[in-house]
Amino acid sequence: MHAESHTATLGRDAHPSADGEGAREREGRLVRWLRERGSVLVGFSGGVDSAYLACVAVEALGGDRVLAVIGRSASFPASQWAAARDVADRFGIPVLELDTDEMADPRYVANPSNRCYFCKTELWTKLVPVARAHGLAAVVDGTNADDLHDHRPGARAAQEHGVESPLALMGMTKAEIRERSRVRGIPTWAQPSAPCLSSRMPYGTPVTPERLSQVERAEAALRTLGVAGDLRVRHHGVLARVELAAPELDRWLQPDARRRLADAVRHEGGFARVAIDLRGFRSGSLNVLHGVVE
Repeated sequence: MHAESHTATLGRDAHPSADGEGAREREGRLVRWLRERGSVLVGFSGGVDSAYLACVAVEALGGDRVLAVIGRSASFPASQWAAARDVADRFGIPVLELDTDEMADPRYVANPSNRCYFCKTELWTKLVPVARAHGLAAVVDGTNADDLHDHRPGARAAQEHGVESPLALMGMTKAEIRERSRVRGIPTWAQPSAPCLSSRMPYGTPVTPERLSQVERAEAALRTLGVAGDLRVRHHGVLARVELAAPELDRWLQPDARRRLADAVRHEGGFARVAIDLRGFRSGSLNVLHGVVE
């Protein structure tokens, strides 16, 4: 999950909705929903959706009735943690950090197509008791209305643990969340989408700390190099397949730029070979590759 220095370039889902009035109305319903609950624990990754939800929750309920919890593990990049802490500091969001241990679950490590189910099961197994211990009425996540149409095995884990998804319930899309975040001055409004590092591993490739570290180092090196917008370094053993946002492709396919990109991935990520995917960035491309979705 990535943030900070490269947030000026939007990804394909990052264009604010033209329906500003509709987004404001849905935000108003979100505020009323939160007030009806009275207090909430927010699963807080520092991404676009959870950052917006946490900020609205604090405004609606007050800081003493909100707790944002960051689950830290090898699949959660340091850059995303920094983004989460920055938003929390700016907007007075109370934060608790705890370690999650999905890497101890062999079902998760095996990396099946429902890997996210095991990850989220571990997360909510830790967070729901925290909410209970703090006397918080509801546990919420940042699932939005667009997510309901995607392959999201983690959603079943949320349902099994009674976690609610108010952004999806209000029908708020990613574009609307970005729009309302921009209006509120939340810096994540233009942040590229950034799922966990394990999403860079093809299904069936075991998830290991070493592989996660390779991907994180390679992507960080490309950000330092100046790559903007959506970015994925997909791990295919000795080969790194780099997906870039469409506006970036022409720039980084130029011979000198391509060489610098490949050198950075090889040097920092430890890959022997580097390929730029000419189709560009595609959210969930590994789901398509493995026939999980069309």
